Amino acid sequence: MSGLAKYLIENGCEVSGSDVCDGKYVQKLKNMGATVHIGHDAKNVPENCTVIASSAIRENNPEIIRAKELGLPIYHRSDLLAEISREGKFFIGYSGTHGKTTTSGLSSYVLEKAGLKPSYVVGGIIPELDTNAHCQDGKYFTAELDESDGTIVKYVPNICVINNLEADHLDFYKDGLSSILTTFEKFISKMPDDGVVLVNNDCQASKSLHGHKTMTFGLAEGADYTAKNVVYDEDCTTFDIYFRGEFLTDLKIILKGEHNVYNALAVLASLHQAGVDVNLIKPYFATFTGMGRRFQKVGSFDGISVYDDYAHHPTEIKATLSAAANFKDKNIVAVFQPHRYSRLKNLWNEFLAAFNNVNRVIVTDVYAASEDAIEGVNSENFVRDLSEKISVPCEYIPGDMKKVAKVLFPTLKSGDVVIGLGAGTINQLGKEIMKLSEEVADVIG
Repeated sequence: MSGLAKYLIENGCEVSGSDVCDGKYVQKLKNMGATVHIGHDAKNVPENCTVIASSAIRENNPEIIRAKELGLPIYHRSDLLAEISREGKFFIGYSGTHGKTTTSGLSSYVLEKAGLKPSYVVGGIIPELDTNAHCQDGKYFTAELDESDGTIVKYVPNICVINNLEADHLDFYKDGLSSILTTFEKFISKMPDDGVVLVNNDCQASKSLHGHKTMTFGLAEGADYTAKNVVYDEDCTTFDIYFRGEFLTDLKIILKGEHNVYNALAVLASLHQAGVDVNLIKPYFATFTGMGRRFQKVGSFDGISVYDDYAHHPTEIKATLSAAANFKDKNIVAVFQPHRYSRLKNLWNEFLAAFNNVNRVIVTDVYAASEDAIEGVNSENFVRDLSEKISVPCEYIPGDMKKVAKVLFPTLKSGDVVIGLGAGTINQLGKEIMKLSEEVADVIG
């Protein structure tokens, strides 16, 4: 939502809105001239405006009720993004259950650094650019296309990357993966005749999609774009990219983990199909440090490192903890905040199997994300089952992130790597731990 607001402001629109709390996104918009209210209230709605709402906003929201009373046009955020994408630029969309924020951010970053002046709206802050959206006069428009609420069918990109597909958002997709595949089939059926759908050939679900012009990428043989000779070093990962059996280019990235080889390969393939000179963008893959909240280092003290990661699905958690295995002779402390009761319930067993390559697991309260609690589905019961599943210490710490940090902090020791995992308020954990370390340092000093 903040990216869309920024894009509108850059196009000369007057923008106002509200959020439940203040933060860096809100401050950026205020600095650009937006009017931002903290808290939802009917009086926040101007009498002559167009209302844009996200899926998190319910029908009983006072601002939605007021907008209806005034007879104002009300659109979903996807309607606005779809309208922006129809402005005449070459539209490249990035989708899939995992990886769409990183791939859309990486694509926007390398196009920007190569001087191609792209326009973009992505789902997270691109650290080196310090923004999640920008409107410019270049040829390309890149965007993250969210499938969580089915609205992906509204978009018609020239090129679309489908990173991978598996069961998620089961509060919306009642029939699980089959419902997701049906939605994606409908989405790609609307692609233009000269459009290209790039799918992950190593993902069975993605590979099963039928498109009039489907191309593939992957690490295994048989894909149109293949990453070969992958070498994982402590500071970087290098590999060669082949297109239909012919060497295309070599690539270096500083992102950790096999999943980021897929991400970089998908971006390179999509931009190659878009007609971008590979040699022009290639150097910038090696300078991309990742999206905000994607294995992002918060800080370190006394031999202890603290990271923050958006992983909130079992597959994402596995990928992050697998990448963490690159830390040699370290103790990995995973702090997991379950995101949504429905996701925890529907993927309970998958979450129990996700915590490999760790030395300790902390589970916090469930972040509801506007959902009502489900009886029996809670962090205390999850820790009980997890303790029976894995042989490392597991602990439930209730309360907000300030309390979690206060309980966790005294137990940390040199060599620990703390990784916060989740899509909710877990992003505050690292900051709270660092505050405590500074307070201790001040007392000692």
